[in-house]
Amino acid sequence: QVQLVESGGGSVQTGGSLRLSCAYSGFTTSRYCLAWFRQAPGRQRERVTGIYSRDGDTYYADSVKGRFTVSQDNAKKMMYLQMNNLKSDDTATYYCAAAIFAFCPQATPNYEYWGQGTQVTVS
Repeated sequence: QVQLVESGGGSVQTGGSLRLSCAYSGFTTSRYCLAWFRQAPGRQRERVTGIYSRDGDTYYADSVKGRFTVSQDNAKKMMYLQMNNLKSDDTATYYCAAAIFAFCPQATPNYEYWGQGTQVTVS
């Protein structure tokens, strides 16, 4: 059973930085996508970034390009999200998610596994 556990959220001032971590376990295949989603109150959950396990291919939403960086350490079974130049619009609950797929899918329903979420507040 795949398990995902996020950590690293918190409160930060506008322009500041935070790094989120996602510890993962339980994959029985090397073909999976790890992603970060976020959801703000009253808004739909949106995919922020994703990284494909086999080749490290990454995806970023336009709203975070140039500010956020996703990375994966397979040896430690960790995924990270480095968030720089944070804005108030980045305030949300951030979720680590995984999809057993041949690439990183865009649609949220394709992500079968989810962490519990970690709050990021930018003010």
